[in-house]
Amino acid sequence: MKSGFVSILGRPNAGKSTLLNSLVGEKVAIVTSKPQTTRNRITGVLEVPAKRKQPTAQIVFVDTPGVHKPGTQLDRRMMQEVYEALETRDIVILLVDASREMQFAEPAELAALDETQVSEAGPEASIDSPTPDLRPKGGSWRSEDEFVLGLVQKLDCPVFLVINKIDLIRREQLLPLIDGLMKQYKFAEVVPISARKRDGLDVLVEKLVEYLPVGERYFPPEQFTDQPERFLVAELIRERILMETGEEVPYAAAVVIEKFEEPPPGPEKAKKPRPLKGGGFAEPKQPLTNISAVIYCEREGQKAILIGKQGAKLKAIGTSARKEIESLLGTRVYLELHVIVEPGWRESRGFIDTLDWRRQLEDMAARQAGEVAEE
Repeated sequence: MKSGFVSILGRPNAGKSTLLNSLVGEKVAIVTSKPQTTRNRITGVLEVPAKRKQPTAQIVFVDTPGVHKPGTQLDRRMMQEVYEALETRDIVILLVDASREMQFAEPAELAALDETQVSEAGPEASIDSPTPDLRPKGGSWRSEDEFVLGLVQKLDCPVFLVINKIDLIRREQLLPLIDGLMKQYKFAEVVPISARKRDGLDVLVEKLVEYLPVGERYFPPEQFTDQPERFLVAELIRERILMETGEEVPYAAAVVIEKFEEPPPGPEKAKKPRPLKGGGFAEPKQPLTNISAVIYCEREGQKAILIGKQGAKLKAIGTSARKEIESLLGTRVYLELHVIVEPGWRESRGFIDTLDWRRQLEDMAARQAGEVAEE
């Protein structure tokens, strides 16, 4: 069989999370119309069955935050997630939005890269390092499109140009767009798609399998992500914040799960069906998951917006998030939300570290080990 890691790279709002969800067939990444929705590396696993001359394959997709100019410590951490995703990859997908005009320098300018500056922006860059810089000698990049291209030019693996949202442009616009992008870089493959409509995804998967190395599975066939349910729940709550609030609050909001009490394992004791007045019997209740989450923001004004008049906004966020969480977990959910002001958290590296679910799992394991030792 074949297996490997495929990193999805692109500008904010290119549709990376929609592409990941469509490929995997599960909601593993939240999706909103607001840029910088994705803050972490999101892994989605696709098991591809053998057909014709194509062997069985497992593709591990890694969705990355949208490439953007970092303005805060949180932004720098998001860009570090991009670099780390590019460290271990077999193929990279450069996803571009067909409906958005892109700006690139002339090829002659791109050939004049300052190698020292480029090396500083590679995957080995540290979050403590200055903001990565990819600029031609004697000038600066005119756009983030050129910044993304600078990252791609330093890769030593196949890079697929995947043009998304082709359903939003006229067919005659597509060929000139492809021609212009191919002048910027020699891509291994060019695949036009519509992630939202799943148009072109079968072709993309077939092409990816062709380029993947022979290897063993990284995950069991039934697993579709490496993210724990706690993180997925926190993301679903943050998705509702992004969709329910205006421009100021979403980027200053973070969600941390403080309590996640799952139903006891094993089948519950069977209960007699409850008869209904009109005849028939009521459906038996599903087990209950108790969740308590804290929404952090930076200012009292943002807290007031999140709570709303008489708590209406927070209730709306909780109600809509709970429905999504119940669908994810397959249980009833009791969801409790609290809002806490943490001034300037986006500039606090210590606080940002606590938001990393990998770090959260390590801390939980350490606490549990300590509790066992005390007993």
